Amino acid sequence: MYNDLDRILFDKETIQKRVAQMGAQISADYAGKNPVLVCTLRGACVFFSDLIRACDIPIEIDFIATSSYGGTRSSGVVKLMKDLNTNIEGRHVIVVEDIIDSGLTLQYLKNLLETRLPASVKLCTFLDKKERREVPLDSDYTGFEIPNEFVVGYGLDYDEKYRNLPEVGILKRSIYE
Repeated sequence: MYNDLDRILFDKETIQKRVAQMGAQISADYAGKNPVLVCTLRGACVFFSDLIRACDIPIEIDFIATSSYGGTRSSGVVKLMKDLNTNIEGRHVIVVEDIIDSGLTLQYLKNLLETRLPASVKLCTFLDKKERREVPLDSDYTGFEIPNEFVVGYGLDYDEKYRNLPEVGILKRSIYE
């Protein structure tokens, strides 16, 4: 798998340190509030698992799944594939995403969840590719801002491969073009 990478952007030690910082910040911001952390499946599962263990406050977890990608490009149409099991009315919700690219998926999710009358909806992303944004959307908690490159590892995939890499790397163009 490593032969398919152009280079490593973030090694596992750098990732672990940043995720610990994010967990500490969420813990401080939500002390006494028992937030619901919502994992967007499937890409965010690795980040989500590490993040919730880095939080030292009571939390609840749930999962949501959408689909908008085919290959390397977003279709622009977001479909809800799996909904929450938790009633979030009056609750503080943090949506945990692997990467914000166009912003369309997270905007869709935030708007959907806000119709359910939560106390708040915040966004947490491991990676943010701001130069690709198509809608005005900002993350409340961001691991790393990255350039407009195709990245894999630490839960992110190409064609369902590379999710299990402990680092984040830039995939060689020859692999996906």
